[in-house]
Amino acid sequence: MGRSVSYPTGAVVAFRLIGADDDDDLDWEYECLVDWIRAEAVRAFPSLREHDGWRGREDRILLRNAYADCGISTDCGLAAVWLAERDDGAYWDADASTARSPRAQRWLGQVADKFTGLFGELECLGRFSNGEAIYRRRDVA
Repeated sequence: MGRSVSYPTGAVVAFRLIGADDDDDLDWEYECLVDWIRAEAVRAFPSLREHDGWRGREDRILLRNAYADCGISTDCGLAAVWLAERDDGAYWDADASTARSPRAQRWLGQVADKFTGLFGELECLGRFSNGEAIYRRRDVA
């Protein structure tokens, strides 16, 4: 597999395929995946709340808590489901009076394995100098 997909710098990332069986319904399968991510992430991490937003043009924010954004980025049927420290004005304004970043990094570290276990079906093995990435299916025990 040789595709690459965007995600925020420093994010905890889980990769999965969208519409592996039928490309005709890719939009529908994407929306089903978004609904599933929202439901499962809130169940696994109750502090997350629905949020509609974007980080740049490619990274869609689906959920947010006081410290992190949870979102999805896609490219050619490959999805990166990610969890990253918030990077918005309100977060950094609050951080100026009470440091949030160290707590955010601690929370991300605590939930990283659970997050990738829940949402990841592919593992990124590495990237070539042209930006293409190599993936393989994760071993599920």
